[in-house]
This record gives sequence, structure tokens and C-alpha cells, in this order.
Amino acid sequence: MYRERTKEITIGNVTIGGGHPIAIQSMTNTRTEDVEATVSQILRLEAAGCEIVRCTVPNDEAAKALREIKKRIHIPLVADIHFDYKNAIAAIENGADKIRINPGNIGSMERVKAVVEKAKEYRVPIRVGVNSGSLEKPLLEKYGGVTAEGIVESALDKVRLIEDLGYDNLVVSIKSSDVLMCVKAHELIARECPYPLHVGITEAGTLYSGNIKSSVGLGISLHEGIGDTVRVSLTGDPVEEIRTAKLILRTLGLRKGGIEVVSCPTCGRTKIDLIHLANEVEKMAETFPLDIKVAVMGCVVNGPGEAKEADIGIAGGDGKGILIKKGEVIRTVKEEELLETLRQELLNWNK
Repeated sequence: MYRERTKEITIGNVTIGGGHPIAIQSMTNTRTEDVEATVSQILRLEAAGCEIVRCTVPNDEAAKALREIKKRIHIPLVADIHFDYKNAIAAIENGADKIRINPGNIGSMERVKAVVEKAKEYRVPIRVGVNSGSLEKPLLEKYGGVTAEGIVESALDKVRLIEDLGYDNLVVSIKSSDVLMCVKAHELIARECPYPLHVGITEAGTLYSGNIKSSVGLGISLHEGIGDTVRVSLTGDPVEEIRTAKLILRTLGLRKGGIEVVSCPTCGRTKIDLIHLANEVEKMAETFPLDIKVAVMGCVVNGPGEAKEADIGIAGGDGKGILIKKGEVIRTVKEEELLETLRQELLNWNK
């Protein structure tokens, strides 16, 4: 397992690598200078289960805002830097727990060295990030375009550059919007890189397409033992990124906790509004800190049998439904009472 032997890196109060739990992260889409909006979004992300959050730092005002933001949140804060090395230095000085840079777009060696020296001084980890869209011209020519091999070579070149400056407090990220290219690149770099890997499918797309692409790509890499921290990239509310990441990890058996909801696809036997009911159960389940499986079934014909592996479940009939525990029918209630009946059972689960 690659993640069992990567270097431990501490980001604020979270440690990744070395077999530590895979940390879930996201990125704000507010203007970082708008402290109120940024803090509000981060607190929502925290409530959803985000463990590391990243903010863009495109100017000095954003860098200075980090200090106030940090006072009001409870998870590590990462500064995302492009082009201006002074923003990286200012972000570190204002309390960033980690910085994300691509040394290739920071500028001269002197500027990269200045950033590394400041990171050394504050003991702040550097995430070396390379995306397929930023691949250097010589590598494009060498490999005949964007390839997994080129992405990996670019990333390792930048890692060695920072190592040569005497710093190894590093996290590495290589991303592509091409799912299978991204998977291959992660497989290649995991064999050569001792540092924890930040995995994700960049520019994955909307909530629908992005969830599918991220689930396929991240599912493969994580199942292969690759990845110490994960970000699902979606065009939309970043809270959705956290929900998806949690479900991917739980599905792979890499994270425990939280209610797992299973539901049938409906058929002609269904006599209740199961689609609406299943969605309501899923929303409700997010509010309970229970590590159980809940089944929502559409009929009383196969419901008890299909739900036997769940801890608790409900199955619809004709204007009514049944409550099931451990495969046994407990009682029958009206259709409109099914959701509340389940809620009360969950409220009293540990009593």
C-alpha cells in the first residue's frame, strides 16, 4: 500500500501520509478578500466534513485576509498561489498552514528560493502542484503532447528543485481532466515519490459529470493504495465536493462513520412516492452521527428480504409501509408517517 509508506506531513492540526486517514479537502469559491463570505463558506464546509480548506491568494489583500479568516475557522487553511511569489511569502507570514505553488509559474530561481526559505522559517509545507494544462513546452515536445509520463516528469523535476534548496516538507499533486491519464500518472508517480499525494480529477465538470468522473478516477487510485488527501473538483457548491468525497471513501471501505442509505430503483409494484422518500431519507441521514445502514424499499413483497443486510429500513405498500429492523418487520404505518417513524428510530438508536 503506497499510502502506508509516504512521508508524514503535518498541515495545521492534520497529519497526512504514513498511513494516516485520508483527509478530505475543498477550495472556496468566494473572493478571499471578502472575509465574511469566505468564513461563512468554510464553516459550511466544516459542517459537511471538510478537513482541509484552500483559498486563492491572487494579491496582497487576500494574503492579509488569511489572518482574520484563520481566527474564525477550525481546520487548516491552505493558500493557493500562482505567478507572484510575494503572495506566497505574504500568505505564510499571515498564517497559511500550507501553500500550493507550481514553481514553474513563480518565476526565477531566486523567487522560488525566497518562497522556500520563508516556508522553512515558518515550517509550512509546500504542495507542489502540476496540472496537465501547465506542462512545459520541452516535455510536450519530448512526449508528443500531454501524457501521464510528461506530467510525472514535470512534477518530479519540481520536487527535486525544492529538495535541492534543502526542503522536503512537501505534498505532491498531479492532475488532469482526462480520467485515465490521471489514473496512470498517479500510478507512475506513486512508485517514485516518497511524499504524500494529493489526488483529484481537475476540471471534472458539473455536479453530474464531475461526480461520475471523480468517482471513477479517484475510486481506481484510492483502491490501488494511492492518495493521502483528496479533493473532488466540481463546478458548483463546494459542499457537494465534501459529500462526494465522503461517499467515495466510505464505498471503498477507507472511512467509517455516517449513515449509508441504500434504496431500490423502483418498479411497477411501487405504490408510494419512493423517489421523494429516498431523497428525504438521505437528507435526514446526514444529520445523524451513526455508523449504520438504512434501507428504503419500494414494496412489501421483496422489501424485508432486500433490507435484511441493513440495520433498519422502511418499505412501502399501498398507502402504507412497514418498518424493518435486522430483516424483521416491526410494525406497519401510514405512508405519510414512514419518514417520521424512521426519524424517531434513529433519534433513539443508542438509547
